Amino acid sequence: MQRSTLLRGTAVTGAVAIALTLTSCAGSAAESAPAADLQIGSVDLSADCPSTVVIQTDWNPEAEHGHLYEMIKDDYTIDANTKAVTGPLMSDGEYTGVNLEIRAGGPAIGFQTVSAQMYQDDKITLGYVSTDEAIQLSGTTPTKAVFAPLDISPTMVMWDPATYPNVKTVDDVKSALAATGGVWRYFDGSAYIEYLKSAGLADSAILDGSYDGTPSNFVAAGGKDMQQGFASAEPYVYQNEVSAWGKPVDFALIHDAGWQTYQSSVSVKAGDFDKLSPCLEKLVPVLQKAGVAYYKDPSAANDLILKLVDEYATGWTYTQGVADYSVKTQVDLGLVGNGPDSTYGNFDESRFDDFFTKASKVYTDLGTPPASGYTPADLYTNQFIDTSISF
Repeated sequence: MQRSTLLRGTAVTGAVAIALTLTSCAGSAAESAPAADLQIGSVDLSADCPSTVVIQTDWNPEAEHGHLYEMIKDDYTIDANTKAVTGPLMSDGEYTGVNLEIRAGGPAIGFQTVSAQMYQDDKITLGYVSTDEAIQLSGTTPTKAVFAPLDISPTMVMWDPATYPNVKTVDDVKSALAATGGVWRYFDGSAYIEYLKSAGLADSAILDGSYDGTPSNFVAAGGKDMQQGFASAEPYVYQNEVSAWGKPVDFALIHDAGWQTYQSSVSVKAGDFDKLSPCLEKLVPVLQKAGVAYYKDPSAANDLILKLVDEYATGWTYTQGVADYSVKTQVDLGLVGNGPDSTYGNFDESRFDDFFTKASKVYTDLGTPPASGYTPADLYTNQFIDTSISF
């Protein structure tokens, strides 16, 4: 995996989201009925869920999506044309009576938001929708989150430690760049930047929205500039796979500066919530268990992820080294885990309330306010979470 080959954004403004209404090339990888020769185990989804549960991800296959591939790692059919993979949905090694189809996002859906894709294709059961996207688009493509595979967003700012030995947190960045004349390069339209500006942690003098996902400008600056990235990927990539750089970078998580979105939350269309609730009651604990199992032993699911990246051939590259680094880093940094309690995959109410207030102000200032009357309760629920499942 290398975001230097194809960009990955974290949030886009309403104008950008509208502009990216390219026709999706993603479709159903397999319309086949669930496998008739498999015996259904202790979890039976066949009466309450679609015969094929379709999950739309937000990017190419990667370790952050490992909990999904954990559920079909041993038996699957790949459709390289639609960038999707399908197999019997398994829980604790037992068949659940339905299939799981996992669709790639990003280039596979014309870089549209997952929310937009969900409203264009009724076959999609669930999608990866970050909290900031859900708030921003609540008036046009409303969604409700039911499971948080990542507790902390990997989004970060990175820098050369030789140039900036005294920079440790996002709070240190503004003054450090002002002193050198360097810039913080980021994807134009990233909402967290607007939050940092309002919090006094960044200003136009140090910001450059021209980041295109490649390492060229960072390398050319020779350490003077800083750059957006994913803590679970770029530090490894830049040290080991960008030969023109080939040395460590330091970083700070945007989460620690107060922009505490839930990245890639598994969500349903708001209007489908009641209809899918009987399915979600059984399915969400299966997702939780799959996440715990993946981080305990990610090898088989990562083998599938690497195979899919190769067969999808979108221009995105992903190596075993990055996959291994990503899993370890997600755990070490607490990007994945139980959060403040003893449960994996749930949402923290006070954190969600605080973020809703911050993000609502940012999006209102950007001209894309949340839907009138919306509250955090409209955007997420812990109703289906099994509180006994933990890391």
